[in-house]
Amino acid sequence: MHYVSVENLTKSYGITPLFKGISFNINEGDRIALVARNGVGKSTLLRILSGNEVPDSGTAKLHKDVHLVLFEQDPKFIETASVTQNLFNQAHPIMKAISNYEMAMETEDEQLITDAIMEMEENNAWDFESKVKTILTQLNIHHLEQPVSKLSGGQRKRVSLAKTLIQIGFEPKHVLLLMDEPTNHLDLNMIEWLENYLMQEKVTLLLVSHDRYFLESVTDEIWELERENLYTYKGDYENYLEKKAARIESELASIDKAKNTFRKELEWMRKQPKARTTKSKSRQDNFYEVESKAKQKIDDSNLQLDMKMTRLGGKIIEAKKVYKSYGDLVVLKGFDYTFSKGERIGIVGKNGVGKSTFLQILQGITEPDSGKINVGETIVFGHFSQEGLTYKKDMRVIEYLKTFAENFPLASGGSLSATQFLELFLFTPDKQYTYLSALSGGEKKRLQLLTILFKNPNFLILDEPTNDLDLPTLAVLEQFLIDFAGCVLLVSHDRYFMDKLVDHLFIFEGDGVIRDYPGNYTQFRILEKSKASLSSVSSDITTQKSHDAPIVKETKAAAVVVEKTNTPAKPVEKMTYKEKLELETLNKLIPELEAKKEKLTIALNDPSLKYNEITDLSDQLGGLNLELEIAELRWLALSEKQ
Repeated sequence: MHYVSVENLTKSYGITPLFKGISFNINEGDRIALVARNGVGKSTLLRILSGNEVPDSGTAKLHKDVHLVLFEQDPKFIETASVTQNLFNQAHPIMKAISNYEMAMETEDEQLITDAIMEMEENNAWDFESKVKTILTQLNIHHLEQPVSKLSGGQRKRVSLAKTLIQIGFEPKHVLLLMDEPTNHLDLNMIEWLENYLMQEKVTLLLVSHDRYFLESVTDEIWELERENLYTYKGDYENYLEKKAARIESELASIDKAKNTFRKELEWMRKQPKARTTKSKSRQDNFYEVESKAKQKIDDSNLQLDMKMTRLGGKIIEAKKVYKSYGDLVVLKGFDYTFSKGERIGIVGKNGVGKSTFLQILQGITEPDSGKINVGETIVFGHFSQEGLTYKKDMRVIEYLKTFAENFPLASGGSLSATQFLELFLFTPDKQYTYLSALSGGEKKRLQLLTILFKNPNFLILDEPTNDLDLPTLAVLEQFLIDFAGCVLLVSHDRYFMDKLVDHLFIFEGDGVIRDYPGNYTQFRILEKSKASLSSVSSDITTQKSHDAPIVKETKAAAVVVEKTNTPAKPVEKMTYKEKLELETLNKLIPELEAKKEKLTIALNDPSLKYNEITDLSDQLGGLNLELEIAELRWLALSEKQ
């Protein structure tokens, strides 16, 4: 069944089309990722499909039985209404029943509550109400009577996502879900929950996202908008990269061939007789087609980063017994740490545990309640904040950049003018004279990154740098940070981005506790899940041991009978993609844990250790042994499956 049929769709803003004459179908059960550079038209295409925007030409037809739900980057609310009223602002009877029930429960009117309960029963809404509660809890949405106008940007995004998931929940059939960057402003636990939720829901999905692990989990086909065309690739993100590279190589070869033909045909055109026969007219028409192909350009240019870095001295940052609280909220409780050259640390924790405050304390923006932060004299911070691009008045891009400096030094020596520097960041001469307010979200992020790097920082603090960046820009930023010789502190919900860049993690566990974990985010999550699995297995073993002897004997007898009947062995399940990734991660994690264990053991043998130092090292070794045991058990289980 075709959910959507699109024919020859074209849309332009100004002279250059976003896409031209594209055609496609979305069928029931499709799970598609839509990728492209910033400003190419991903969000515009979603709005056209949802009927919120009109194309210049072409048609986009939605099947009459299909219910379309759109999740946008900039959610629209009734600002004066409460969260509850916005969430359940639907004409559906179940939604109305739940809304009335939620509002009645906020009162003490027994008659209202009784009527609301009867309405819930009449519409069989109890199961759905439970589902709604789960969505709100997982997305950390509370204070439902608060006006939407009082919410922060992240809270608004989560409320909008909850509203979208609630909408698709009461439509049992034929739902087409369009999602534009749904993982922005979600913490890592929320993203993992959303992955599982979308996999369980039987919806047809068209998704725009830069989160590669998220794409890998919830989609099985990738569409790319590029140079006004739409290209489709079956399979995962890795397959898309391979097929795209092969396509570009083929196109370049085709253009080279056309250029050779064009030179020969051009010579013929110059010598052709004045009298035009039918044959020569046909050849002339073919000449113009060859000319068009020969002059085609494939713009595969990427953002280039070649910044000069201020030299790092011997002293980086020392944190000594740092405490910080806001009333009952404890952010830091005796934090001790000495940063080393070239460290790459990921910061993980739920929203509201104090990650941003911690970053501000390190930079001296916020003072701790007690303790000291000693920053080396050579340290130059580069802080990429979630607030984004800040400016007091609207101005052109080139004017804004010149408020910082006229020239920018390069790592290779020399310097660039403001205009050249902007071109390095893919701001064309025309784009440089665009007003800041007219830039897309990704372009603003790119400009923000530019203004931070020109200061030659050697200690980068990146707070959600991947939001609104396109995949090509993300890939280049990753490579720049891999080659960056300074220190990096990274807060990001993009697990792929974090896994490639960090050596270890600061886990913000709440109540001021920060745990230093030796590995990347995927390794940490595998360990956490393995602990949960081990706990479950231990519980099962304990339960089995509590059974009496006759039951144990009966189980053994049953096993013998099974063996004698030669029942065919159960086929071994194939490893999933996630399990393969988990096994690869464990292969790297276990040697790292063993190396750390060896270091701790050597340190414990030092006869000059004080009692409190011995106690601290012993506790670390005990925790490390447990982590190693869990990791090895999980490795064995996956190895057998392999």
